[in-house]
Amino acid sequence: MKRRDFISVAGPSVLGLSVIPGSLFSKPNSNVITARELNDYLNSLVEVDQPSVDKVIVGDPDVPISKIGTAWMPYWSTLKEAKLKGVNTMVVHEPTFYTHRDLEGTTGDYLSAPSKAKKLYTEQVEAKKEWIEKNDMVVIRCHDVLDKIGGYGIPFAFGRALGFSDSNLIRSKTFYNVYEIETKPAIDVARMIASKLKAVGQPGVAFYGDENYPVKTVGLGTGCICNPMDFMDLDMDLAIAIDDSVNTWTQTSFAEDTGKPLVVVNHGTSEEFGMKEFSAQLNKAFVNYEVLHFDQGCTYKWVTA
Repeated sequence: MKRRDFISVAGPSVLGLSVIPGSLFSKPNSNVITARELNDYLNSLVEVDQPSVDKVIVGDPDVPISKIGTAWMPYWSTLKEAKLKGVNTMVVHEPTFYTHRDLEGTTGDYLSAPSKAKKLYTEQVEAKKEWIEKNDMVVIRCHDVLDKIGGYGIPFAFGRALGFSDSNLIRSKTFYNVYEIETKPAIDVARMIASKLKAVGQPGVAFYGDENYPVKTVGLGTGCICNPMDFMDLDMDLAIAIDDSVNTWTQTSFAEDTGKPLVVVNHGTSEEFGMKEFSAQLNKAFVNYEVLHFDQGCTYKWVTA
């Protein structure tokens, strides 16, 4: 059944939820819901392509929820911290087990790696999985929904975090937005972006192109769906991409040769803001539950001489 049909046929009442007018989220009438019910609810928010990675990844889906945790990446250290804080259900954006489709994955670097690497990755997957199950935790992935949903979805939250008002959104298509700003040199726009990202652990950005290029429009995408080649039809002066979606011999080289400015930020940095907004929405929706967000931001530590 398609997700939009799930809402119209089954309705939120299946989950013991009543819809809040003007909101995509709902409040539970019951004091206790399960991880399966939370996952079904999340999957009903917007229709996405199937098969989707949005599902219960590991753990008993029928476990009653104690506390809900959110994080961009389900690092083992984050899961251990969540466990100490009484969280038994984590809603995350990215994979738990090192490949896009997690335990169902048929692709991924480690699957085609030399035998020793594959053995080490497989052992790590089993160890992490065993720990999660032994500690009665559940990991739910909410990836495709958060990338596509409007309002508080990943690209919209990222734009607001950078200081771009929703009222300045002038062109858009699924996964991509273009904002109009006061005209200024590209290097000044890059510095402004860097200043906004410092709070989540990224004190600088990679810049390519002409520093003096006049920028009146800024375009950005959604996590790995952020290749500037894929949204050039939206006609932005400066593109923001993330490190997992560009190659130094392709998009960045093009920017250098043409002068068309390109700013590259870390993947985790770009999606942290969306996860924070998502956590806030869950907190409003499920008022009978404590919802804890685990800050992560930039996925690596900045080390300078």
